[in-house]
Amino acid sequence: MGCRDVHAATVLAFLSGTASVAGLLAAVLLPNWRQMRLYTFNKNERNVTVYTGLWIKCARFDGSRDCVIYDPQWYTAVDQLDLRVLQFALPLSMLTAASALFLCLIGMCNTAFVSTVPNLKLAKCLVNSAGCHLVAGLLFLLACAICLTPSIWVIFYNNYLNRKYEPVFSFDISVFIAIASAGGLFFTSVLLFLWYCACKSLPSPFWQPLYSHAPSMHSYASQPYSARSRLSAIEIDIPVVTHAS
Repeated sequence: MGCRDVHAATVLAFLSGTASVAGLLAAVLLPNWRQMRLYTFNKNERNVTVYTGLWIKCARFDGSRDCVIYDPQWYTAVDQLDLRVLQFALPLSMLTAASALFLCLIGMCNTAFVSTVPNLKLAKCLVNSAGCHLVAGLLFLLACAICLTPSIWVIFYNNYLNRKYEPVFSFDISVFIAIASAGGLFFTSVLLFLWYCACKSLPSPFWQPLYSHAPSMHSYASQPYSARSRLSAIEIDIPVVTHAS
């Protein structure tokens, strides 16, 4: 495949990255990272489930969707280490992934609208499409690591809380959304790396602009056989000097 064309791999990578960032945003905003279910033995009362998010906490009775206790200032008094780490890790992962999306978009736009080099002196100043996709892939991979590590830690920390207190804690849907979004970021980075490896020639350096030579060298073509045959058919007359005896 040629690097000077927009391929389905780069478009799919951009869409996958966008969906992953949207998933991270949903995981950050949803108050469903951990549930704490409180049981009562009083027949006149109902069980209570406390939904803990990164920013708010909500307590509901069974069968009700209204919050009996709603704490919008929960983010300032988080007493669980894994959620406190996620408050910093997930926004950082979103910012890194958004930067990668911006670079990926720049690379696609440059590939689509800049097909020739107007001036050889400006070739080194042009945006490198392959370089944009390569850096975007690295940023997507970094965002995946930042998001995935604390999200998986929530599962182990939940088991720790059940052993330390009572088995009333369970992780909620936001954990699965964050892990799935991290998988989407990893898939996006793999697509961009595959595109880069398929487009770049193997003998070239690891970081090389698309236009590493003059446009005339890119468009160089050998002369047709007819022209070469005419050139080879030129006869050179060599005078022969004879000496009379």
